[in-house]
Formats: sequence, C-alpha cells, structure tokens
Amino acid sequence: MGEWYDSLELFPKVYWSIALIGSVVLVVFLLLTLIGGDADGIEGDVDAEVEGDSGIDFQFLSIKNLSGFFAIFGWTGVACIEAGLPIFLTILISIICGLLMMVSMAALFYYLSKLQSSGTLHLKNAVNQVGEVYLTIGANRSFIGKVSITVQGSLRELEALTDENLDLTQGNVVKVKEITDNGILIVKLLNK
Repeated sequence: MGEWYDSLELFPKVYWSIALIGSVVLVVFLLLTLIGGDADGIEGDVDAEVEGDSGIDFQFLSIKNLSGFFAIFGWTGVACIEAGLPIFLTILISIICGLLMMVSMAALFYYLSKLQSSGTLHLKNAVNQVGEVYLTIGANRSFIGKVSITVQGSLRELEALTDENLDLTQGNVVKVKEITDNGILIVKLLNK
C-alpha cells in the first residue's frame, strides 16, 4: 500500500488523502449521531447549541457538513482523475459534488431534528375534545373523576369535574368545556 501511495503524483496523492481522511471523519460523526454521541466538545465545532438560543435550524456550515464535503470532494476527484479528466475540470466537479453533499447533509440533519418531540402535554389542547368517563365524576363538582380522552394524538386518562346536576358514570360521553388553573378538566355531558 505504501509503495502504491508513494508512486502517485502530487495531484492524485492530495485527492486520495482528502478522500480517506474525510471519509473516516464523516463515518465517525455519522456513527456518533446514530448512537446519540455528542461531538460538541471538539475544538472549532460550530454545531454547539447555546442554551436559550433559537439559532438557525438549517446549518449549512458545520463540522459534520465539512467532513461530508471533503469526503465527497476527495472521492469525486479520485474518480475524475481515474477517468482522465483535466485538472481544472476535476477540481470544478469535485467542488460541485462536495457542495451538493453539504446541502444534502444539512437538509438531512435539519429534518431529523424536526422529528423530535418534547412530549409535553398542553392541556389547553383538550378543550372541545370529546371523551368517555372512566371513573365516576361527582355532580356539581362534588368529587373528581377521570375521563379517557385523546389529546395531542394519544389517549390519556385525565382528572375531571362537572357542573352537571347528576353524577357522570363510566361510559358517559362528555366534552371538555374548560380547564381549571390546577389542570383539572371541566366536562359536560354530550347529548346523544
């Protein structure tokens, strides 16, 4: 391997070096990203997030994207050299392919970050939702019961009170009309 590398001219040697180093760094970053590792401690990393900073979601210039640029830049250059293309055309095609890789990776990480969900339940989203009484709810807010209701796409069992004159029993269909300050649903019987 050493003899083969030493036999290369300077131009192909530079492209092979860039391709190999860029590929190793890219693979390391992708593995860290997939397994949840964090590479923010590396000097010069511009991917770091500052707490409270909304920042720019679409990051074109980052260490991950630069490693992708150099990997594709190097391998495209090697392919162009092997195809016998002139130096100018090899450099131009390599730069274009590297930039396309940067755009692709920036878009990939942007859309992957959009898949995250905070998981926080916002009770205001329960207002006007229809559910079913799970545990009896006392008439005129006499005691707390529970309702099964779909909020934010998932079925939940939440505490509820009612202003109705009769207890709401298991199986009654109710509609949420408001939320108390301490997060208890106020429901009314839904007329069938």
